[in-house]
Amino acid sequence: MVVQLETPSLNLTLSLPYSIEGLIQVFTSSHRSFFTSIMAQALRIAGQGTPVLIVQFLKGGIRQGHENPIQLGQKLDWIRGDLPRCIDTPELDETETESLQKLWQHTQKVIFEGKYSLVVLDELSLAIHFGLIPEAEVLALLAKRPSHVDIILTGPEMPQSILEIADQITEIRRSHQP
Repeated sequence: MVVQLETPSLNLTLSLPYSIEGLIQVFTSSHRSFFTSIMAQALRIAGQGTPVLIVQFLKGGIRQGHENPIQLGQKLDWIRGDLPRCIDTPELDETETESLQKLWQHTQKVIFEGKYSLVVLDELSLAIHFGLIPEAEVLALLAKRPSHVDIILTGPEMPQSILEIADQITEIRRSHQP
């Protein structure tokens, strides 16, 4: 026996008798190997039908750019800058700086559009620390985002100003050294 499941319309809008306030979550660690736990959360939420965007600011090497998001299923978009390499230093050439700024502008635009219910800003703290993205712009984005949008910020050395406004802070640490 085959059962046909009804597929909800892609333009379905959820109408609730109350409003849902989005959260600002911070995941931080002294090491940079915890993205898999963030990815698992994003995949789980997207699998439940909620639109998710993952933006990796300092990852490169695949020449992707915001114009060519990777789509995992129907509800998860994943973008990286159009960078020839992964960034681990504040010294960028002109094309790398331009690519990172385009990615940051695109990210702000889509957050303000409210298309995604969850947006992961991976390694944003390092981009701020390196002086590649202004901390004041990040704080303005967090303050003015649509109220239903959850934001997850990741990376070591998260600025204190962001930690102070975060609804949840998760510090990931090793229990032993390998």
